[in-house]
Amino acid sequence: MSVTIPTRDRPQLLARAVEAILTQDHDGPIECVVVFDQSEPHEIPLRSDLPAGRTVKAVKNTRKPGLAGARNSGILAASNPIMGFCDDDDEWLPGKLAAQLSLMDQHPGASVVATGILVHFNGRDRTRPAPRRPLNHGDFLEDRIMEVNPCTVLSRRELILDRIGLVDEEIPGGYAEDYEWLLRASAVAPIRCVPEPLVRIYWHSHSFYTEQWRVIIDGLLYVLNRHPGFSQHPRGLARIQGQIAFAYAGLGEYPRARSWARKALRHNIKEKRAYLALACSTGLVRNDSVVRFAKRFGRNV
Repeated sequence: MSVTIPTRDRPQLLARAVEAILTQDHDGPIECVVVFDQSEPHEIPLRSDLPAGRTVKAVKNTRKPGLAGARNSGILAASNPIMGFCDDDDEWLPGKLAAQLSLMDQHPGASVVATGILVHFNGRDRTRPAPRRPLNHGDFLEDRIMEVNPCTVLSRRELILDRIGLVDEEIPGGYAEDYEWLLRASAVAPIRCVPEPLVRIYWHSHSFYTEQWRVIIDGLLYVLNRHPGFSQHPRGLARIQGQIAFAYAGLGEYPRARSWARKALRHNIKEKRAYLALACSTGLVRNDSVVRFAKRFGRNV
């Protein structure tokens, strides 16, 4: 199998991610395709005791700069029929690959096989088990299902190239590119999950999209426009509208924040993000404080 890892100027974290993948318990070959985005490829030091068939291929992002283009460069450069994904600052845990390949054998019609996650923030792990039931397109329109993180995903390379499609490189700022891809994958066939948390996802206070409110708004509007099925799922539509409202509050554009919050509440009176946006639009509550509080519990807004 092949695993693509986009990276940019994080050599120590990259080394950890690569080692965690290459030391997985698996009888077949494992190829790490490390894609250097807006930086020059360099050699990655490997342990001398790795099993046979464990290799690293270092390539340059030849597509649009950013995470989406780097992921696609890795998919296209891969050599094996099964594709996995990992970010350079995250970590596969022992047993991940064996559990997923077993589930993939049990459900060959699944578009994607994922696992639960551990969210690591401020020195603590928060467990986010993945749903055991099959997840269909409607499930992803209703909810982002954060446990289905792109760093847990396995899929068949042929299915990606022929039916699901590559990661969308036109999403403004690359925001929600993983979610948009999962929407397309779940429309092809259900997604199955190993419930156990088998990937550690590291959240940082300086994560790329922290407080990138304009990028978040543009990315979410793009997703809504590309997937008209949201109109048939009021709760899911309200969720996106609430996120947009919250981002407008972060920009200090309070009338727009309140307008989008009202749209969200018309579709779902229980949409919490809309109420958070209204609270932040008073100026008495800060968006970044809300985000930090949510991350302490392994959540996001």
